[in-house]
Amino acid sequence: MRLILPLALVLSLLGQTSVQAEPAAPALGPGHLTPERVFADPDLSGETARGVKLSPDGRLVTFLKAKTSDQTALDLWAAPTEGTAPPHLLIDSSALEPKGAELSEAEKSRRERQRISSHGVVDYDWDDQGKVILAPAGGEIYLADVATGAVARRIAKPASGSDATDAKVSPKGGYLSFVRDGAVFVAPLRAGPENQITPSASASITYGVAEFVAQEEMGRDTGYWWRPDDGAIAYARVDESGVDSVPRFDIGAHGATVVAQAYPRAGRPNAKVALFIHSLSGGKDVAVDLGANSDIYLARVDWAADGSILYVQRESRDQRTLDLLAVDPKTGAAKVILTEHESPWINLNSDFRALKSGEFLWASERTGFNHLYLYSKDGTLIRPVTSGPFPLLSHERNGAIVGLDEQKGLVYVLASPATPIERHLFVADYRHGGTLKPITSGHGWWSIAMSKAANAFVGGYSDPATPPQTALYGIDGARRRFIVENKLDASHPYFPFAATRPEPEFGTLTAEDGQTLHYVLIKPVGFDPKKSYPAIIEVYGGPGVQLVTRAWRSPGERLFSEAGYVLFQLDNRGSFNRGLAFEAPIFGKLGEAEVHDQLVGLRYVQSLPYVDPKRVGVTGWSYGGYMTLRLLTEPGAGFAAGAAGGPPSDWRLYDTHYTERYMGNPNVSAEAYDRAGLMLRLKDLKGRLLLMHGMADDNVVFENSTRIMAELQTQAITFDLMLYPGQRHGVHGQTLRLQQMRTWLEFFQRTLGGPRDR
Repeated sequence: MRLILPLALVLSLLGQTSVQAEPAAPALGPGHLTPERVFADPDLSGETARGVKLSPDGRLVTFLKAKTSDQTALDLWAAPTEGTAPPHLLIDSSALEPKGAELSEAEKSRRERQRISSHGVVDYDWDDQGKVILAPAGGEIYLADVATGAVARRIAKPASGSDATDAKVSPKGGYLSFVRDGAVFVAPLRAGPENQITPSASASITYGVAEFVAQEEMGRDTGYWWRPDDGAIAYARVDESGVDSVPRFDIGAHGATVVAQAYPRAGRPNAKVALFIHSLSGGKDVAVDLGANSDIYLARVDWAADGSILYVQRESRDQRTLDLLAVDPKTGAAKVILTEHESPWINLNSDFRALKSGEFLWASERTGFNHLYLYSKDGTLIRPVTSGPFPLLSHERNGAIVGLDEQKGLVYVLASPATPIERHLFVADYRHGGTLKPITSGHGWWSIAMSKAANAFVGGYSDPATPPQTALYGIDGARRRFIVENKLDASHPYFPFAATRPEPEFGTLTAEDGQTLHYVLIKPVGFDPKKSYPAIIEVYGGPGVQLVTRAWRSPGERLFSEAGYVLFQLDNRGSFNRGLAFEAPIFGKLGEAEVHDQLVGLRYVQSLPYVDPKRVGVTGWSYGGYMTLRLLTEPGAGFAAGAAGGPPSDWRLYDTHYTERYMGNPNVSAEAYDRAGLMLRLKDLKGRLLLMHGMADDNVVFENSTRIMAELQTQAITFDLMLYPGQRHGVHGQTLRLQQMRTWLEFFQRTLGGPRDR
């Protein structure tokens, strides 16, 4: 479960607000940050580079950048790594995927799973020689010649109108591949016919496609993998015939359709996934032996550097055992060479690296913190590579490893050893072990894209006073040149607001079990310590997410402080980047430790002399929506109001991989599911509720909120409601996001009011 953002439909407000309404907020003069400006172009955070990559030859940096006239439209840009020539436009997205272009359901779903809300060039890939860039757009595939700048459509939509998705350039650059209508196709890179290499899909069986939970929860967006020599492809066969078909109403502005969605709810059957190897030279496809138990997860698939072994990570249904299989590509025979057992669960990661020597790097939380280990080809541990009471970046989608120098035996990783609210690049010697050596500096947050030769990197950096900057660095961390400087000077769109915006204040509190909890607090614009202010606690609270970072704060977030609220965020136990021991207290009892920690934050906020303790609100989306309702129904909490978006109401309605990881199987632990759900608690709702949900949500399905509505009505409890026709698990588009922010601000103005004299 991860966060995104929602068409305007205002339903009538039910009943009276719980706090006397304040007069309308005064009109804002010049220099004030307004929702209308935040959700207009250009982006107030300035020009930012996304999807940054270094060309294989290291001569170009490529990146995606939003148009100044439309921050939702992405173009592909390039900048030379030598000299001072400015970046130049490689692909203008306007002709490839214009705004409003209709995408197939498969592509819509794929972008939803990847949390892509932009359009245009949303992804791209280099060929191995660094001469051609593949760019999927509008369901078709384009090739850009780097030398000439010419862009040509390589794969067009067939007469059926089906989109080409999950497009890739083969490792040696000889082919491009893609998925269409649930089958894998391969074509010569520059010219030649496409060839379907897998069987055709049926109503319940697809090939080369990652199943729902793999994309949504496991960080695996693909279902096929090229051998390094371009000679073969491993592909998944996904059989959803046993998965429950859940009728999902896709309610739009002009009507509704019923979608029979194969959705594996907690405790119910998963898709059955098999793995095959197809040789491009011909012959029968080889079936991989994944074991006798079919109720498993295909977590990861990787090839050895020389293609002699296919490595497969097989995860048990209870997510406490992870096996690494070494597969013979010729026969499909598999041998378990490494097994991880962990309680209460195993966090998947993306840090397996097969080395040219035949050894491999493996990441594990066996010490309670994610660290790297070096293994021999047969799965024998050689040595720990990193260690310490802190985790390397451990996320199923983006791992810690950003680069390898196999000649020198060095691995480059992202970590936060000094404090979890800052992130830096480090290097470790995997041949000899030892301490991590820092490369980046500053007190902020780094993202890294490194060259294949590991002799340079592109670093993205921000801190609360520095909007996102992108620059090229030598491997020693010395900056060579800016790619997108995004300097906060008089020409920057945020400059008129920068001087009068309060700086975030970071601090720590202590949880009931002694754990340190990090928070950030932003005071209102024009703060006067003699006044009494309302406060808003913005919460996510669930695993896999970290809110409190020493990074650039989004202008949208600052609208709360602009409107006169103290804004407070706290990362409770269970949240990301603190290690397994910090996460584990939530197992089997979602909504308990997290709530206790947020109440520690609430009491701190209420103790501040400039905060009115009776006028504190809470808001969040997705898991944050769930937390908002848990806090509003917590006896004695004392929140005056809460805005809950897209909340899971009964964890039995959510998917297997996420829910069973943290709650176990509902067929075994039914009482725990009842306690963790919202339905039995709604009778205790205190404070005014604003409930929000996308009416086409395919993740936290709309039924979660209809159950909440029905129960509150049964209890004769009034509430406010805002629904978004056609929107899924988030609100997309500048106009809708503007409406959403206006809704939040108007709701809290009615329920909390504004600053008052003490």
